[in-house]
Amino acid sequence: MAKITYIEHNGTEHVVDVANGLTVMEGARDNNIPGIEADCGGACACSTCHVYVDEAWVGKIPGREAMEEDMLDFAYEPNAVTSRLTCQIKVSDAMDGLVVRMPEKQI
Repeated sequence: MAKITYIEHNGTEHVVDVANGLTVMEGARDNNIPGIEADCGGACACSTCHVYVDEAWVGKIPGREAMEEDMLDFAYEPNAVTSRLTCQIKVSDAMDGLVVRMPEKQI
């Protein structure tokens, strides 16, 4: 289990425990965290679970695969370094303390 901090665009923080094997998106959904819509349900077929991963964590989590890279082209104001789709980040003990920030909106 990992403690993950989700920060809304307005600065509101939500710190929740997310079970190993779930995705960061599922952790947000299961804890009713606003700002991550996940319209496709985690199939990497939209960009509505887009977040900015804290820069300290960019090198500590598995990198993006090609499908995620393609979908990030549709995200609101993607960042070449920190943007991720939360449906593509599987939680493990190594992610304890992960911080993600939501964009102003999801598109």
